[in-house]
Amino acid sequence: MEASLLSQVILPLSLFIIMWGLGLSLTLQDFKRVLHQPKAAVIGIVCQMLMLPIVGFAIIQLFNLSGELAVGLMLLTFCPGGVTSNMYSYLARGDTALSISLTAVVSVLTPFTIPLLTLLMMQNFMSEAQQFDLPIGTTMMQLLVITVLPVGLGMAIHHKWPLFSAKAEKPIKIVSVVFLFLIIAGIIAKEWTNMASFFLQTGFATLCLNLATLGLGYYIALLLKLNKPQAKTIAIEVGIQNGTLALMIAGSILQSTLMTVPAITYSLIMFATGGGFCILINRNKPSL
Repeated sequence: MEASLLSQVILPLSLFIIMWGLGLSLTLQDFKRVLHQPKAAVIGIVCQMLMLPIVGFAIIQLFNLSGELAVGLMLLTFCPGGVTSNMYSYLARGDTALSISLTAVVSVLTPFTIPLLTLLMMQNFMSEAQQFDLPIGTTMMQLLVITVLPVGLGMAIHHKWPLFSAKAEKPIKIVSVVFLFLIIAGIIAKEWTNMASFFLQTGFATLCLNLATLGLGYYIALLLKLNKPQAKTIAIEVGIQNGTLALMIAGSILQSTLMTVPAITYSLIMFATGGGFCILINRNKPSL
C-alpha cells in the first residue's frame, strides 16, 4: 500500500465513514442532554479540552520529547473521545448517554480548536525551519468536511429513517473499530523496520498519557460527586483518544511521519489498557 494512498485517501475516507456512523447514533436530544445534565457534561468537557492537554504537556517535559514528536503527542490530546470511547463506556457499564453527548459536543468543537492549538504547539516545540505550513481556515474547513459533515448526514438519516439507523448503527460501529485496526496495520506494515524505534521514542510517554488520564478522569469525577457510571464515562472520554483523527491530521494534512508516531503507539496501547480498565472497574460485578 502506497503511503500516499493510505494517508491521502484511505485515512480521510475511513474517518468520514466512522463519523457518519457516529451520526447515525445521534439525535438533537444528545446535544440537549448537555443542558439538562450540565454538571457531568461540563466536568467531562473541561477534562477533555483542558486537563488532557495539560497532562500531555507535562508528559512531554517528563520524557523530554521535542520537535515533531512533541507536537504529535499534543495533537493526540487535542482529539478526545470518538466512537471507540463510546464502545468502551458501554463495556465499562458507564453512562453511555453521557458518553455519546460528550462525543457529540466535542466533535463540533475540535475542528475549530485543533488547527489553532496545533499551530501554537508547532511554534512552541519546533524551530521556524522545522515548522509545517498549516493554513488555519483551510484546515478548519477540511476537518469540518471530514468530521462534522458526516455526523450531520448521519443525524439526518437517523431522523428520516430511524429503523435503518437502528439496524445499521451497531455494524458500522464494529466496522469503525475494524477500520482503525486496518489503518494501524497499514502504517505498521509500511513502518515495520521503525516500530521498535517508535516505541522507544514515544511508547512509555503514550502509555503514561493513557493511564494518567484514565485515572485522573475517574477520580476527579468522583471527587466532584458524580455517580460511578458517570465517573467511568468521564475517565474513558478523557483517557481514550480519537487516534484516527490524530493520524489523519498528522499524516494527511501535515504529512509528517514523525507526528503520527505518538498516535500509532497510543492507538496500539489504548486497546489493551481500555479493555483492562473495563475489567478492573467491573471486577466482582455480574457479566453483561
